[in-house]
Amino acid sequence: MTAEDLVYQAIEAREMSYSPYSKFAVGAALLTKNDEVYLGTNIENAAFGLSMCAERNALYNAYCHGISQEDIEAIAIVADTELPVSPCGSCRQVLSELFPKSGKIYLANMHGDIKETTIDELLPYSFDSDDL
Repeated sequence: MTAEDLVYQAIEAREMSYSPYSKFAVGAALLTKNDEVYLGTNIENAAFGLSMCAERNALYNAYCHGISQEDIEAIAIVADTELPVSPCGSCRQVLSELFPKSGKIYLANMHGDIKETTIDELLPYSFDSDDL
C-alpha cells in the first residue's frame, strides 16, 4: 500500500471525527504487515481531558484486535492544516512505546502534502521503562 493510499484511508476516518469544540477533525490509519488497516479519529468531550486523539484511537484499535508492535508497518495522520499535521506530545509518547522504531509515520494535510518521518525523529528523547 502506498503512502497516498494510507493517507486516503485516514481522510475517510477523519470524516467520523466528533470534534464539536475544537472543530479540528483528525483522521488516522494504521497499516499492518498483513495489509490490514485500523482507523482512528479524534473524539472530544466537554471535559476536555477525556478526549482522545485519532492516532491513539487507531493504535489502540489495532491492539484491541490482537495486533502487536511487531505487526505494524505504518501510520498516516491527516488534518486540514497548512502543513502536514504533527502528533501532540501525548500521542508521541504513546507511539514511542507501542509503535515500532522502524515504522513509517506519514504526516499529511488535506492539500496532498505528505511528510514521512519516524518516532525517533518526532520524539528523540522519549520516556520509557528504563526511566522508571
